[in-house]
Amino acid sequence: MTTVSLGMPAMPSQSLAPRRTSRQIMVGNVPVGGNAPVSVQSMTTTVTADVDATLQQIAQLTAAGCQIVRVAVPSQDDAEALPGIVRKSQIPVIADIHFQPRYVFTAIDAGCAAVRVNPGNIRQFDDKVKEIARAAAGAGVPIRIGVNAGSLDNRLLEKYGRATPEALVESALWECSLFEEHGFRDIKISVKHNDPVVMVNAYRQLASACDYPLHLGVTEAGPAFQGTVKSAVAFGVLLAEGIGDTIRVSLSAPPTEEIKVGIQILESLNLRQRRLEIVSCPSCGRAQVDVYKLAAEVTAGLDGLTVPLRVAVMGCVVNGPGEAREADLGVAAGNGKGQIFVRGKVIKTVPESRIVETLIDEALALAGQMGGEGDPTVTVIASK
Repeated sequence: MTTVSLGMPAMPSQSLAPRRTSRQIMVGNVPVGGNAPVSVQSMTTTVTADVDATLQQIAQLTAAGCQIVRVAVPSQDDAEALPGIVRKSQIPVIADIHFQPRYVFTAIDAGCAAVRVNPGNIRQFDDKVKEIARAAAGAGVPIRIGVNAGSLDNRLLEKYGRATPEALVESALWECSLFEEHGFRDIKISVKHNDPVVMVNAYRQLASACDYPLHLGVTEAGPAFQGTVKSAVAFGVLLAEGIGDTIRVSLSAPPTEEIKVGIQILESLNLRQRRLEIVSCPSCGRAQVDVYKLAAEVTAGLDGLTVPLRVAVMGCVVNGPGEAREADLGVAAGNGKGQIFVRGKVIKTVPESRIVETLIDEALALAGQMGGEGDPTVTVIASK
């Protein structure tokens, strides 16, 4: 009998389109572009001048898996807080600059890993490009040219009538050309829109027109559910085409939620080794167990386990045994009991009341055997 290797591979085995070839920049110690993995970003919601609160939120984001963090710099007090934040942050800090070009120089002097500028709302920005390019080049600080539909330059709005993909791309490439005139190409670009279709088309055009690394984002995406859907759709399309070097999921929700969604998007596309993943069905009349409750309890019990296990939580006779058998660890539940599978073999049958504790015990035992074989978290597959 041929032995079939079951369970999750150490690294994703399949991918979609080849990654777009882009030049690489360094945002602090995080490579962006080239053949670097797609990185996940977020932005603090604290008043940047409140250094303790901002650092606390950065620490929370770091723990959630954030790789680069952006902080708003709308005032002089915020600008003056940057050195202390940069010095104590565990991940690279990007200064987000609007309206006042002088804060760009403050951010560079403060040691920020990069500076985001919005050409559409910085007064006399084009006149400052030479000075900004010189200062950024001298400090080795990349610039993100961040074009937003809501703050597009008036001349482009007059030309196109609204924030079309063409308008967004023209704005970004125009600003790039001004930096290029001064020999500065340490640039990353974003062209964000709240409509995923417009956003996707803008990035497609941008990707074909330049080789700069691209930061993906659906701006003003909305509350958690709506924003997650819009971001997942837009990012999924672009990343599946090989477009995108770093992402930020914009949600009207705590920043750590943005990181969770962003990581899950990358894992779903095999652009990052999978960690905790819950795949659950809507259940149906065949289910002989409360799948929602069982999956939630198993997920909570396995949260934080740092090895690549696939755990299947199944609740009907149609798909249950097969799915449980294909996982590293699984249960096929029904009729008040559950068959426990480990790597394709039934090892025991337990009462329904003991399914959760049994799965957790077996997962911990497998984790102990797999220690040092990687650092994603447990995968939970819940179905009917």
